[in-house]
Amino acid sequence: MAAGGLKEVDRRIKSVRNTQQITRAMKMVAAAKLRKAESRAKKARDYFEQIQAVTRRAVSKGGGQRLLAPRDVQRVGFVVITSARGLAGPYNANVLRQAVIKMHEVGGKNPGAFAIGRKGRDYLAHRNIDILQEFLGVGDDPTFHQARAIAHEVLQRYLDHDVDEVWLTYTKFINPLTHEVKTLRILPVEEPAAQEPALVRSYVFEPDPETVFDDLLPRYVEVVIFSALLESKASEHGARMTAMDSASKNADELIRQMILMRNRLRQAAITREIAELVSGSEALE
Repeated sequence: MAAGGLKEVDRRIKSVRNTQQITRAMKMVAAAKLRKAESRAKKARDYFEQIQAVTRRAVSKGGGQRLLAPRDVQRVGFVVITSARGLAGPYNANVLRQAVIKMHEVGGKNPGAFAIGRKGRDYLAHRNIDILQEFLGVGDDPTFHQARAIAHEVLQRYLDHDVDEVWLTYTKFINPLTHEVKTLRILPVEEPAAQEPALVRSYVFEPDPETVFDDLLPRYVEVVIFSALLESKASEHGARMTAMDSASKNADELIRQMILMRNRLRQAAITREIAELVSGSEALE
């Protein structure tokens, strides 16, 4: 019985060690990808902030009157960025939780989703949320071409009045351990708040704000989505690296506990054998 127990514990130790090798390898891969993703995300931030400021300023000066004409909000579309794979801790759950909360707040009775990533697509479809379009092949290195394709679909749906507002939910990268889920409205474009730098700076639009805005709008949506993809991908790699590091440490603790268990079983077996030998010798006497 003891021998069978020892063999089972040895099998479990070997299994956990094999799993630990996988988690350590995944942590190293995620760390390597994170360095590149973090660099790309930070480089895109300045351009994202500037084009957002200029576009909002154009709206405040009268641009967008044709493309952003007032309309009754009948349906709201949500661009939700998640990962294609799991094993990233609470990364996907946090994004989807906030997206669903926002859908209940502003989405009305029939919100639609532009799902970027398999995890988000599966979750939203399971909750019977209409998937307007799915984008599953973004990969670990999002390209501007991919962002442009997504932006074209989103903008076309808005211009065709399939949706009357578009919101974006993504994860902003702060550092490998900290990521912030953000939700912002990208269509129609909001005017800048009074405290935003866009109101302080002076812009001159030639030939006029309306013409400039018509040219800016597709670029604005493309850059916003591209920046969100980069931020989300960096956050995903950071979350996966942290999750795999935690899993490796948990495996160390589990292995330590099982080694103690194995030692106790082995000691119990030795004690039992000694007791049997003593009992046998006493019986012969």
